[in-house]
Amino acid sequence: MTDAAITELAPLIGVRAACRATGRPQANHYRRHRQSPPPAKPTRERKPQPRALTPTERDTVRALLNSPGFVDKAPATVYHELLDEGSYLCSPATMYRILRAHGEVKERRRQAVHPARVKPELVATGANMCWSWDITKLHGPAKWSYFYLYVTIDIYSRYVVGWMLADRESAALAEKLLADTIAKQRIDRDTLTIHADNGSSMASKPVAFLLADLGVTKTHSRPHTSNDNPYSESHFKTLKYRPDFPDRFGSLTDARAFCQRFFTWYNTAHRHSGIAWHTPHDVHHGHDQTVRAVRADVLAAAYTRNPERFVRKHPEPPALPTTVWINKPAEQNQDDEQAHSKNH
Repeated sequence: MTDAAITELAPLIGVRAACRATGRPQANHYRRHRQSPPPAKPTRERKPQPRALTPTERDTVRALLNSPGFVDKAPATVYHELLDEGSYLCSPATMYRILRAHGEVKERRRQAVHPARVKPELVATGANMCWSWDITKLHGPAKWSYFYLYVTIDIYSRYVVGWMLADRESAALAEKLLADTIAKQRIDRDTLTIHADNGSSMASKPVAFLLADLGVTKTHSRPHTSNDNPYSESHFKTLKYRPDFPDRFGSLTDARAFCQRFFTWYNTAHRHSGIAWHTPHDVHHGHDQTVRAVRADVLAAAYTRNPERFVRKHPEPPALPTTVWINKPAEQNQDDEQAHSKNH
């Protein structure tokens, strides 16, 4: 109602008198009925601080802070060292402002860029093609005392081809274990790859020189990536989760006796799920097909006696995997999935 009254009165008595007559502030009326946006405020040109350093002086300060003598030192340290030398360039706060403008407050040294470690991709289609080895600690009789168990395992057959227990971790002991194991297994040149992590013994020069002399390829896991050495890690879990595995061993002799029993059981009696429930000994020495044939005969006889108990299909023992990988490539995974879908 007020807007309409002002609109009618304004042509006759003027906007100011109409606002006064209706009791509306004049400013409110103009603000409500403004036809065009207010003019933009003029931008004030920022004048340089007369006390600021010139661009040349700022470049000089930055070059000094990044010089070999001062690149590792805080601006406050540089400031006081310059004072001791009888020189003043600017305050520590100004030094920080100059560095901050170039993103150099945290680290001014040129950083070394290490290339990304390549993911190891290893394959085995038979025994003695790829071994994995590692060292684990066994608790000794006293606190902070340990025995060191060196184990080498064939990733295809899961057979422990060599092991050793010692009171210390040593590159020389690792070299001896590998040399003896390679000789025992009668490995030909350029037929075997040995994989390990990046421990001091695994990456030592004596071990590297030995493998090079014997024509054995060596690979290493990426740092802090336990999945790059899965077979050794899984084997140590099997060892330490045995019901008779003690919290501590009374002596090195006791530990050796336990390991002797364990590795005999593991190689010759343990039915491993990763190798179709065969023992590592049978797979490593080529007896798995004979064992599988016996299992097939037993299942066939059971099917003949009671075929109604086997609803889906004729029973067959699981087949041994033909290929074993450490870090199977993505494209290989896709090919395997496609082949599996076609077969089913």
